[in-house]
Formats: sequence, structure tokens, C-alpha cells
Amino acid sequence: MHKGDTILEVKDLKQHFRVSRKQTVKAVDGISFEIKAGETYGLVGESGSGKSTTGRSIIRLYQPTQGKIIFEGEDISGKMSNKALKTLRTKMAMIFQDPMACLNPRKKVIDIIAQGLDIHHAYSSIEERNEKVYKMLEMVGLSREHANRYPHQFSGGQRQRIGIARALIMEPDLIIADEAISALDVSIQAQVVNLMKKMQKETGAAYLFIAHDLSMVKYISDRIGVLHLGHMVETGTAEEIFNNPLHPYTKSLLSAIPHPNPKIEKTRKSFTYDYATSGLDYEAGYEHKITDTHSVLATDEEFEQFMANAKKSF
Repeated sequence: MHKGDTILEVKDLKQHFRVSRKQTVKAVDGISFEIKAGETYGLVGESGSGKSTTGRSIIRLYQPTQGKIIFEGEDISGKMSNKALKTLRTKMAMIFQDPMACLNPRKKVIDIIAQGLDIHHAYSSIEERNEKVYKMLEMVGLSREHANRYPHQFSGGQRQRIGIARALIMEPDLIIADEAISALDVSIQAQVVNLMKKMQKETGAAYLFIAHDLSMVKYISDRIGVLHLGHMVETGTAEEIFNNPLHPYTKSLLSAIPHPNPKIEKTRKSFTYDYATSGLDYEAGYEHKITDTHSVLATDEEFEQFMANAKKSF
């Protein structure tokens, strides 16, 4: 894959869950986006917007209800061929939110990180396997001495580094980071994000970075998709989303970011948005393009209103 090629294409993805005979939760309701090789795509939204479900459907922890997921030219949305399955298992990896819950407490770090290598027999000798793990540990800022310890002997930030090492050991082309930093202290968050950026430069992997905190997403993402109630309400480059937000939901997320200057922070107005009273209809809306990279979900009337409001704010 060359930089700029489309590595992942999600078309009209729906993920519905039957809760009872009469009730179905539409966690993701017809979203489309694509990720190019080597780029970071930030998927943002509040709790319950469907962003983690999207990540889990892409890596096939869930069976998608409807829609297509094309990864490296292979359709991985329905019943997969052996070739598609192998591509998915070796070329896509996930970093989870809670670094303690997703590491086996009874296994040593060396065996946790080598899990992918062991499953796919990706080494010719035990020395080669261990050497790969030591190299990976050093890449994520830990040392080979850490290899024989257990997860409980590490801090939260170190555990997340172990999670990153485990995800990267198979040299995947796409890494899904599902709220990978939200369980960490703010100071550690920056360290982990910087580490992820550094690893991306070295490995050339693409990231799907799922988060609810827009300020962190701005720092790491090339493009951003804003998800609300299972719908992709706005998508654009990081600059477009931050400098020219059109959808009221995007505006409300941006207005919640604290300002580092206390004088400005004192007068900062938070903008609240409630879908139920907003008069907007996600079901009736469709994608309106503002530029090649920037689009918003709206009906024709809503779009005119968004554009008029955007002109007012300049």
C-alpha cells in the first residue's frame, strides 16, 4: 500500500442490536467514510454515539447488520474468504480503552505481546520471537527487563504501551485505537499520543482514532468524522472542522473545549445542542459537500440554514 491509497472503505454501515422482541437499538445507522494509507482518521462523538461500535464492526468483533467494509481490496463485511480473514487478522489491530482489562493478568508481558506471532507462527525460532518482542518493547519506551513481569506490576500508561506493542507486533496497516487514552491521566495521555505519532512515522500504519475529546483528536488526526446518534453528521480535515464547523453538534463539541488563557476562559460561552428539540432530521438528511474533503449531513433547508449561520459567525 502506498501513502494516499485508500486502505479502508466503509459504505453505509449499519449496526443494529435486538434488545427485546419489540426494541432494536440502532447503534450505527448508515455511515460512510474512508481511511487512506498512513493517515490518522479521528472519529469523535459523545458516549453512545456509536463510535466504539463502528470500530468493533470494522475489526469484525460484531457482524455488521448492513453495509460494506472494504479493507485492502477485500470485502470483510459478510462471510469472509480465508484470504480476507487472514488479511483482517494480520493487517488490522486494535488498542483498547482499558489497559488492565484487555491484558491477561496471568501471562507475562513477553507472551502477551507475542500473542499475534504465536497464533500466526510468524517466527522460525524462539530466539527470533523473543528478539522481536524486545525490539517492540524498546520502540514503545519500555525495556527488555520488563518482558518477564506481569501486567499488575505496571502503571496505567505503561500498560497502554504494552497494548500498543501487542497491536504493532504483526506490523499491521491499520490500527483502531478505541478511546486508547481516555483512561489515562492527562499528562500520560500526551506521552501516549506522542508515542503513537512516532510509531506511525516509523511504521507507516494508518490509524482510526476513536475518542470523545476533540482537542486530543485535533492534535493527532489528519481528518475527522463527527458521529452523533449513529449518524456521521460532519466530516472534514482537522482545520476545516475546527475553523469552519457547520453542524450545530460539531459546534457544541468545540465550544466545550476549555481555553488555556484564563481571561478568555472566563468569558467562554458553551453552546448546547439537543437533537430532540433542534428540529433537525438525521434520517431525512444526506451528505452535502462544501469542499472535496468537507461535508455535512443535512436536508436542503438545514444546509441553507447552516451556511447562513456560518457566514454570520465570520
